[in-house]
Amino acid sequence: MNRWEGLDEFVAVAECGQFTAAAEHLGVSSSHVSRQIARLEECLQARLLYRSTRRVSLTEAGQTFLQHCRNLLDARDEAWRAVSDLSAEPKGLLRMTCGVAYGERFVVPLVNEFMSLHPQLSVEIQLTNRTLDLLHEGLDLAIRLGRLGDERLVATRLAPREMYLCAAPAYLARAGAPQSLAELARHNCLIGSSDVWTFADDGREQQLRVQGNWRCNSGPAVLDAALRGFGLCQLPDYYVQEHLKNGALLALLEDHRPPHTAVWALYPPQRNLSPKVRQLVDFLKLRLVELPEYRAAG
Repeated sequence: MNRWEGLDEFVAVAECGQFTAAAEHLGVSSSHVSRQIARLEECLQARLLYRSTRRVSLTEAGQTFLQHCRNLLDARDEAWRAVSDLSAEPKGLLRMTCGVAYGERFVVPLVNEFMSLHPQLSVEIQLTNRTLDLLHEGLDLAIRLGRLGDERLVATRLAPREMYLCAAPAYLARAGAPQSLAELARHNCLIGSSDVWTFADDGREQQLRVQGNWRCNSGPAVLDAALRGFGLCQLPDYYVQEHLKNGALLALLEDHRPPHTAVWALYPPQRNLSPKVRQLVDFLKLRLVELPEYRAAG
């Protein structure tokens, strides 16, 4: 007996509670269902069902076997969908989230470009700096920066992300350049979405709380303030590389540059084989690093 034989029939009987109803559900005869269950019990050397004239119920062995069968059949069906969807056209509604500044500057324009290639797709994008629970919110995809936290999600690295501590020459001429992490306490730090900055110290990650007279949860706004000489900033490479190359900003404490982080696509496990999610993630992975900011960083 093929080990797949009888599993569909067994699950159908367990869920329908009757051989006749299970047969109708599967589109086969009641005798076929009964025969397959009997062969399955013989193969397992275990009774799976209690049979009566009106109702069928599970034995203890049947209850244990049912959960495993459901998992097996779900995995089998997912495998079939994975292959059949490889060339499928993305369609339907895709709900995603991303941080405000990064989303507006990088992600949304690329999603719009992707949509123009796939007119059957609809997209709903939530730009927020709050970390939304994808499973609770019913979201298909999140684009997140830095380090990963939610182990329930599948992650794909989209692009590099390296943080720089830097300042304009005008500020350094006025306040001097910090020579150690301890000296940051006496500097005016331009605070973005967080007043906790991350550094490397003797091979370990160290987080420092900084302070200053300026704050805005926007990377471009922090950059503008830094270029005007207001203080020190810590920003990703795609914001500052061009200005580091032309001397408008100077990199500081390079030995303490925080560990390399990345831009990530995160999605629930059941969504990673969906054509709309998989193809958008592949598109973002290809196109993000082609943007001028990333070419400058590279």
